[in-house]
Amino acid sequence: MLLCDYAQVADGKLYVVGGGWSVTGPQPAPSAVALKLDVPWDRANQRMHLELSLVGEDGQPVTMPGPDGPQPVRMDGQFEVGRPPGLKPGTPIDVALAMNVGPLPLPPGQRYSWELSIDGETDEEWHLAFQTRDLPRPPSDPASLP
Repeated sequence: MLLCDYAQVADGKLYVVGGGWSVTGPQPAPSAVALKLDVPWDRANQRMHLELSLVGEDGQPVTMPGPDGPQPVRMDGQFEVGRPPGLKPGTPIDVALAMNVGPLPLPPGQRYSWELSIDGETDEEWHLAFQTRDLPRPPSDPASLP
C-alpha cells in the first residue's frame, strides 16, 4: 500500500504520481491509495471483497456529510484473479489496484489511517497512516512588537 497524489492501473501495472507521502494539507487535496496485492494460489478464481476505510487518531471511522446524514469515508469493491497459464503451483498472483479519492476536508493537525480488509480479514500491516499539517500561524502585527 502506498499513499500518492494519483494512481492508475494499466496492463496489470501500477502507475503512481506523487507517491510516498505521509503529510498533507491543511487544505483538501486529491489523493490515492495504490495497492499491490499478492493473492495466494489457493484463492485464485474466487471473488473477494475489499474495503478501504479511513479512521481518525481515535480509531473511529471518519465521516463526511451525506444525503442521509454523516457517512463513513470508505471505498469498497470486489475483485477476482485467475491463474495465468504455466504458473507454478503455490506462486502468489499479483493484483494491482488504484483507489483515487477526491479532496477531503479533514481537520488540520490530526492523524489518520487507511485500513484495508479483504473478505472481512485484516492485518496490522494493512494500514497507511498520515497526518494533516497544522494551519499556518498568522504573521505577528509589527505594531504590537515591543
